[in-house]
Amino acid sequence: MAPKFPESVQALRAAGNESFRNGQYAEASALYGRALRALQARGPSDPEEESVLYSNRAACHLKDGNCRDCIKDCTSALALVPFGIKPLLRRASAYEALEKYHLAYVDYKTVMQIDDNVTSALEGINRMTRALMDSLGPEWRQKLPSIPLVPLSAQKRWNSSPFQKHKETAKNISKETTTTKSRVPFAGDAERARVLKEEGNELVKKGNHKKAVEKYSESLLFSNRESATYSNRALCYLALKQYKEAVKDCTEALKLDGRNVKAFYRRAQAYKALKDYKSSFADISSLLQIEPRNGPAQKLRQEVKQNLN
Repeated sequence: MAPKFPESVQALRAAGNESFRNGQYAEASALYGRALRALQARGPSDPEEESVLYSNRAACHLKDGNCRDCIKDCTSALALVPFGIKPLLRRASAYEALEKYHLAYVDYKTVMQIDDNVTSALEGINRMTRALMDSLGPEWRQKLPSIPLVPLSAQKRWNSSPFQKHKETAKNISKETTTTKSRVPFAGDAERARVLKEEGNELVKKGNHKKAVEKYSESLLFSNRESATYSNRALCYLALKQYKEAVKDCTEALKLDGRNVKAFYRRAQAYKALKDYKSSFADISSLLQIEPRNGPAQKLRQEVKQNLN
């Protein structure tokens, strides 16, 4: 005899969660559906609760390979509570399974705006970038639908959410190391990295440093062994006044090439902006050992020296 479940929304949702944990996805989906109907029958419903139920049912559809219904339920969840991380990730996975890579890319990118520590979203962007470059060529970005701009209010809401403990957390290593070093390089990756780096260089010439950062970051997803890509992205971070990020990129560049003069100079600039004059002076000194007649470095050394005295 089939078990009888109570009809309260909370009890149905709890029963659905239990069925899901036990791998009974069809039963869990049915329970979430009953909870939705019970919630909607009460009149004006709680959008947060309704959104969670749609998202939970979408997870069941995804587990059962029913990608189209997963997308439908995730879209319903997001209509109620925009920028929910779980429905965005589930919809992205469903789009990816259906080979709708352009739509999956948009959802993964949206998640990264909400929380750039979600490693599955970063890895999804990496996969979608490769797939889109293979299918659409170097101009694939121009063929994408627009990526929604996530308001700060949505970012703060998720950052302060009681569900914070369920969010994926980044490891204390660079994102490029996480995604690029852990996979076997594909044929053509070096060329793709070079093309993306050149696109970033062109954007820098036009003064579009924010877009250039995106290009350099994509280049590093294909190959993170190019010192100049890190030091070029550091230049953009300096222009955007993101000095800590500039320091990190210059450090990565110098790990790959200990004589990268630009990396020493840009890290010295970043340290100066952060008022770490001792570190700045040390970098300038290292640079001048390589290029004793470097005029800009000599000038920067005098400026930093004044602050040290």
